[in-house]
Amino acid sequence: MNKISLIFLTSLFISIIANAQSKVANYAYGEPGTNTYEHLSFWVKDGRRQNVTYMYGKDRKEVNVRYVAQAGTSGFTVQFPNNTILTIKPVGTSLKVTNSKTNYAKTFSWEYEGPVNGIGTFCTVCAQDEKKAMKLLKSSYFN
Repeated sequence: MNKISLIFLTSLFISIIANAQSKVANYAYGEPGTNTYEHLSFWVKDGRRQNVTYMYGKDRKEVNVRYVAQAGTSGFTVQFPNNTILTIKPVGTSLKVTNSKTNYAKTFSWEYEGPVNGIGTFCTVCAQDEKKAMKLLKSSYFN
């Protein structure tokens, strides 16, 4: 391979990576900084679902969960490393998150990620409101 071809391919590769569009829809239950806090992040890259993370508790411990399958006509399931399965279904602009084996049932609301009172960093990849977050989920996870 000559030098010009190598430069062209390197530039093309960098361009493809730079143009990749990553977005995330964040949902939470409870108050941040408390032991009852739970948070789900649904990542999408170039319009395709990528990964789901779950954070919980005061210290925001993070766990990667795996998308498993569609659940009926309007939901999907995710699986934790310990094999716990959660079913996630949209309810308006919120998410109903359940586990029928443990009677776990909570409604997660869209969570704003960005500056508060001018303090903090703007999240460029985050869905900026509950409607955009639900649209992102419906186009990439609920199909």
